Amino acid sequence: MAYRIVVTILVLLATICDAQLSSTFYDTTCPDALTTIRTAIRTAVSKERRMAASLIRLHFHDCFVQGCDASILLDDSTTIESEKTALPNLNSARGFQVIDNAKSQVEKVCPGVVSCADIVAVAARDASFAVGGPSWTVKLGRRDSTTASKSLANTDLPFFTDDLQTLISKFTIKGLTAKDMVALSGAHTIGQAQCFTFRDRIYNNASDIDAGFATTRQRGCPSSSSTSNNQKLAALDLVTPNSFDNNYFKNLIQKKGLLQSDQVLFSGGSTDSIVSQYSQNPTAFKSDFAASMINMGDIQPLTGSAGIIRRICIAAN
Repeated sequence: MAYRIVVTILVLLATICDAQLSSTFYDTTCPDALTTIRTAIRTAVSKERRMAASLIRLHFHDCFVQGCDASILLDDSTTIESEKTALPNLNSARGFQVIDNAKSQVEKVCPGVVSCADIVAVAARDASFAVGGPSWTVKLGRRDSTTASKSLANTDLPFFTDDLQTLISKFTIKGLTAKDMVALSGAHTIGQAQCFTFRDRIYNNASDIDAGFATTRQRGCPSSSSTSNNQKLAALDLVTPNSFDNNYFKNLIQKKGLLQSDQVLFSGGSTDSIVSQYSQNPTAFKSDFAASMINMGDIQPLTGSAGIIRRICIAAN
């Protein structure tokens, strides 16, 4: 009996160990994986600098729905309702082709070994570094989901009209703190938004927006709603839109947050002090951003025997 108990404990420990993410996960099975991914991401960002923000956002939107399992990449099928058509992703989530290309390059080196979920995670890190943002050690060993959830994407992802408490609650549910939330929001310094997401804010003459800033932004976002007007893009940070810096936080203090969900981070609430710190200390922001990206990458990964390794990222095969 004692022997059986010991064996059972050893098996459980082995299972737990197998389920742990590790930065060295592919060192023996695919030693060229990270350099292959990095080359693909650098090439994509050099062609379109905006792609860096899109890849960081893609990782974020993946992890917040079912965990970091590459479910956001899955297309519609007879059994899957794609997350791509959920409201927070519709016509805004980007970078799918970049991930597909990175995956195809990795498959040439070591087929059937590296998950799409890990490629999305590594791509976010490499994209950040490519535009002057921080780098960090990515833990690896995630496996890919065979399911997606459009309904969870609609409820769990932050929305541009969310108030502060709603945002904090959405991050808390995922095991992230308010500090994580503010740090991760700093990626908006290189992001863009569609006109329909900030039209109400720049035309409502509210007290939480700088009047001159609102007037400037109205030039690129007509008050009338139409498909073409709604999709007009604007940089979230007008000052240094192509640089990963702390201007996003300086903008919030000046009431120049483009999205309502950005400005609520500095609106007399519990996150004001964090915004103030990051506006004054870019080093602290970048350090905390890297740490928060690592924390986010730990959200409910599929490991061990759970999930699969997709050969094609858009299909659950």
